[in-house]
Amino acid sequence: MPYINRILEPVVLKFLRSFPVVGITGPRQSGKSTMLQHLLADRFEYITFDDYRTTELLSADPEKFMRLHTDRVIFDEVQKAPQIFNYIKLAVDRDRKRYGKFVLTGSSQFSVMKGVADTLAGRIGLLSLLPFQHCEIPKGLHGASIYHGAYPELVIRKYRDAEDWYASYLETYLNRDVRSLSNIGDLSDFRRCIQLLAIRTAQILDMSSIARDIGVTVRTVKKWISVLEASYVVFLLPPYYRNLGKRIVKAPKVYFYDTGLISFLVGIASKKEFEKGPMHGHVFENYIVSEVLKRELHRRTHAELYYYRTSHGVEVDLIVDRKSSRDIIEVKSTETIRPKMLRPIEQILGKNDSGYLIYPGKSSKYSDLISVTNYREFLD
Repeated sequence: MPYINRILEPVVLKFLRSFPVVGITGPRQSGKSTMLQHLLADRFEYITFDDYRTTELLSADPEKFMRLHTDRVIFDEVQKAPQIFNYIKLAVDRDRKRYGKFVLTGSSQFSVMKGVADTLAGRIGLLSLLPFQHCEIPKGLHGASIYHGAYPELVIRKYRDAEDWYASYLETYLNRDVRSLSNIGDLSDFRRCIQLLAIRTAQILDMSSIARDIGVTVRTVKKWISVLEASYVVFLLPPYYRNLGKRIVKAPKVYFYDTGLISFLVGIASKKEFEKGPMHGHVFENYIVSEVLKRELHRRTHAELYYYRTSHGVEVDLIVDRKSSRDIIEVKSTETIRPKMLRPIEQILGKNDSGYLIYPGKSSKYSDLISVTNYREFLD
């Protein structure tokens, strides 16, 4: 299959010059291994703990294992061999001036971050690689990517057999990743939770409602959502308040990292079903928000993302907070824009901010600080 260059590549090379260890997390099948083998093929050895024989070799004789793989090594899926963190720490501490010794990848934020916190703090630079972002996808597939998603293998296959691919992906995730992350119990209830979240995507998260629908406790739903966050299935967008404490106590909105999984879970299989179905607006909003998240993470901007809602009904879908300025973004799936759609942006726009109404129609200038922008132009 042809290789598509990733926006994250120059950041990876920069981190290799700045840290002894570089860690890259992201969902399974987001392209971590492919990117690293392409980018570092002539300089780094590649070892994967997806191969149980490699894990057994490490467990049987860790000293010999590290002697054989001591420098410029990619260790893939490190959450499956957590003991490797201690030995990497020892190898790094023997030569702290040597940068770019190891690259670690993992598909679980929780497992990798635990290893980092316990042993590699101060020695590792952490990055995230998500599925393709808009500008990495061939232009002819941009429209389909809104509802079919952006996993590299599917994009390269032009979404052939997408439903079968997501069915296999979900079963693999449930039967391998979830069981290794947490004692979930009834996987059918956990899957039902994912489906309910898909139906509620781009909406304020109501854990009590989900708990009632499934017949479990709110505490259980909270635990399950933490697992889904750790394994890059969903992310939560907190509300924006000038009082930072209120960001913690108010309910977040829930989004999926990949809209193709939403479509699979709610039964969207074609462009017609997407455009005429009841989920059209929510999936399109999820698509834009997740694309902005990818752009900020892959470029390592350190921007923070929020939504905005007041008790008086003023609501904006997305705020990208860059500390000295903000992008105030409203998302509409309609191709017809009316002035009232821009009023929420006008109400909260500061003098250093930029306002955007993102939609599928033609771009135009609304005012000096607000643009009505076609989504493709905005994401390019």
